[in-house]
Amino acid sequence: MALKKTDLYSSLWKSCDELRGGMDAGQYKDYILTLLFVKYVSDKAKADPDSLIDVPPGGSFDDMVAAKGDKEIGDRFNKIISRLAEANDLRNVIDLADFNDEEKLGKGKEIQDRLSKLVTIFSDLDFRGSRAEGDDLLGDAYEYLMRHFATESGKSKGQFYTPAEVSRVLAKVVGITKATRQDQTVYDPTCGSGSLLLKVAAETSRGITIYGQEKDNATWALSKMNMILHGNEDAEILKGDTITSPQFTNGSALQTFDFAVANPPFSIKSWSNGLEQEYGRFEYGRPPEKNGDYAFLLHILKSLKSTGKAAVILPHGVLFRGNAEADIRQRLLKQGFIKGIIGLPANLFYGTGIPACIIVLDKENAVGRTGVFMIDASKGFIKDGNKNRLRSQDIHKIVDVFTRQTTIDRYSRMVPLSEIADPKNDYNLNIPRYIDSSEPEDIQDLHAHLYGGIPDRDLDALSGYWDAFPQLRSQLFQPNRPGYSDLTIDVSHVQQTILESPEFQKFTQEARAFTTEWFAAHRKKLEAIDETTRPNDLITDLGDDLLSRFKPVPLLDEYHIYEQLMTYWHDVMHDDVFMVMNDGWLEAAKPRKIVIDKDRKLFETPDLVVGTGRSAEKYRMDLLPPNLIVERYFAKERAEVDELTSVSEEASRLVEEYVEEHAIEGGLLAEAMDDEKINKVLASARLKRARHEGADADEVAALSHLIKLYNAEAVAKKTAKEAEAALSLATLKKYGDLTERDVQALVLDAKWQFTVTARVTSEAEALTLVLVNRIQQLGDRYAETLGEIDSECAEFESRVAGHLADMGVK
Repeated sequence: MALKKTDLYSSLWKSCDELRGGMDAGQYKDYILTLLFVKYVSDKAKADPDSLIDVPPGGSFDDMVAAKGDKEIGDRFNKIISRLAEANDLRNVIDLADFNDEEKLGKGKEIQDRLSKLVTIFSDLDFRGSRAEGDDLLGDAYEYLMRHFATESGKSKGQFYTPAEVSRVLAKVVGITKATRQDQTVYDPTCGSGSLLLKVAAETSRGITIYGQEKDNATWALSKMNMILHGNEDAEILKGDTITSPQFTNGSALQTFDFAVANPPFSIKSWSNGLEQEYGRFEYGRPPEKNGDYAFLLHILKSLKSTGKAAVILPHGVLFRGNAEADIRQRLLKQGFIKGIIGLPANLFYGTGIPACIIVLDKENAVGRTGVFMIDASKGFIKDGNKNRLRSQDIHKIVDVFTRQTTIDRYSRMVPLSEIADPKNDYNLNIPRYIDSSEPEDIQDLHAHLYGGIPDRDLDALSGYWDAFPQLRSQLFQPNRPGYSDLTIDVSHVQQTILESPEFQKFTQEARAFTTEWFAAHRKKLEAIDETTRPNDLITDLGDDLLSRFKPVPLLDEYHIYEQLMTYWHDVMHDDVFMVMNDGWLEAAKPRKIVIDKDRKLFETPDLVVGTGRSAEKYRMDLLPPNLIVERYFAKERAEVDELTSVSEEASRLVEEYVEEHAIEGGLLAEAMDDEKINKVLASARLKRARHEGADADEVAALSHLIKLYNAEAVAKKTAKEAEAALSLATLKKYGDLTERDVQALVLDAKWQFTVTARVTSEAEALTLVLVNRIQQLGDRYAETLGEIDSECAEFESRVAGHLADMGVK
């Protein structure tokens, strides 16, 4: 079986568990990533004789496997890695982790066992076939570890990694496309582990020339390894402080690049310590001594060619802080260098929880620029543990809107420079000044409270629904008086009326039809998945087409529809595609027997179990779940099993009811109770004694009846279990009879298309709940007028007065 992304992730994270001990993530990540690197380059060298990485004798992962159980295993690991480093000029890059460190890894048997288990986990991973064209499994795994290490490292150590979702946004809004040439250059002056640069490279068809600088030695080493793992061995990553010691220079001038991306440390106070040469970077003003945000922005601006473009992540403060920063901001705006600003959600980054923004610079089109395009994307995210994360739909929407410069109410607009320069704004770029992203206030209508009726302005605000369902408004509401309407039905019947309306039925049918047509358009492409497929290109085509098909559909948000597909892709489809690419349809669909390793205690939840007890065989069906086989080929048998299961459950219910009725203190089954419990053994024993003792006839009859119920239950359970076992065996055998066409039909139609269609339909159905809740809220809010409330109060007062009078109280 091909190595799936999810399998790789779980194995890597288990390897972390082997190492954790007293180490924090900042320490054990070096060991894990070093082993990942050695394993990958060793496997690649076996598969590719032209690999750029030389794996010398005594410097491979196989040599590490040979050291398992050795008392000197740590020292041997260090020597193996050292040989690999020397052969590839990677000294002080891949050999930073000391595998013989007793303080971190333990002494004697402890370090011996720990490293032996660790290398065993990695030895099970085979990377020779994992680099399917266009799908960077290893790079994704490295990124997965980076994200987890950043999460666990806390605020002080999380800055080496820019979340992949944010990196994708920067790569796209900076202007990188499939047409970007390989000889064009991209630069990151604070590259960390290199994730941002690699996301830029991934946006191109043929790659791009990469330059980066990182001052932290360990993080620089991570970046070097990251580049090699992603197939960018030629990337030039240098060490040093970008502001005080820029490494990419031509004499007294900075080297310039076509593109730049960066996520510099926020508001660093020591940016100018040791600064000797300015390289003309501060021609538009010198940043304040205690805040380095603009130092990085100006460095990047100076590092761009005359046609250069950049995207930089900075804290929101750069948009509105005064004094020196206000002067710099004004000059940059007057020069036309700032193309756009994108406000991001808070708590996206590992180094800080404060909200940040993306500033997009564009030198090429600076002359004559008349405005700054702004996006407030602060509300588009999902909670992921203790962090927020951009969803696929958030990324796509930001990029679409920014690229097309689309105006969307409460989200985006082109802000004229004249508005920014107006004295009331004075070159302040704080996004809320220009985009009000707050939800409209839900205003209470005093006239409606006094005289009844629902305000028409509240109903008009639901225009998206009335556009989608033109007849529904008149079906639900009737005029009360000018400007107000009444519900034609009881408020409790609103949901059912909407769900049963022909227009809603038609709406959901059309949503399904759109999805069916979309899938049909791509079916041949999906049937043709093989080792040459580029998964990233495949899902891009699928996603973009789905989004465009739903764009004209009223009410439905095309980005929400897109998110349904992308969530399913990340959870299931990507692994499915990868298995088909590596093994073909038939092989990928074959059941995989689960082997339980007691020493490592790895266990997968089986999809199908054949047999019972110790002889039971457990299987996983990753591509083709058994329920799809059963639905297609064994529907009758499944119905019979379900019926037998119902009979078994009914038999169990009769036992429970009878026991509950009679196994109580003083009841007919009280004598058979043991510690307030009863079962067939106890009941049989008591029946035997009762007959011997000549006990009450009613008790004997009750015990006899209970035993009959127990026997009936046992027979029903046995029959259901045997039928289930027979069905499981038939299902397992059916896998061997399937043709490639059978597998494709089941996976493409019954699995992929069915799931995506169900998800799209759920989006349509969820919309009705929003409408129903709003109508119910308005109906309840204005259900009673002030006069009716007064009358009700007067009636209650009259009743109270009457009761008091009856009691003699005046």
